[in-house]
Amino acid sequence: MKKAILCAALLLATACATYREDLNRGQRLYEENQYERALAIWRVLETDMDSLSLNDQARYAYLRGMTDYRLRFRADARHWLGLASAIEKEHAGGLSVEWKERLKVTLEDLNHDVYGGAESFKGGESSVTEHTTPPPADGQPAPAEPPLPEPQP
Repeated sequence: MKKAILCAALLLATACATYREDLNRGQRLYEENQYERALAIWRVLETDMDSLSLNDQARYAYLRGMTDYRLRFRADARHWLGLASAIEKEHAGGLSVEWKERLKVTLEDLNHDVYGGAESFKGGESSVTEHTTPPPADGQPAPAEPPLPEPQP
């Protein structure tokens, strides 16, 4: 029984080391501007991301997002960089000061795609104005809604 537990623990430690080695290999490829090869590693590692420590998860999400950004996969980049930012806020220490600054600037660029420059929601206030028709006064009929277009055959 003890032998089985020892084997299981050894196997688990080996698997975690392999994930970290993949993360390090992907980072090296990213730093060498081999983004396609790095992305291949990130995609394989994605399903086992939860096996990494929280600091390594933040690192993975940052590197994955920046790889997507370099390859112009902007929606994917925004997803992964947003995840990296959230992990780093909850569990600081996975990203260097330089990476955090680059993360902030890159997310601002990517958010501009989504919000079109209206992403400044300071104080929780939105600059969006809702245009609706007022409800009918008592005794008045409701305004007719425009008819739906006929389906095309």
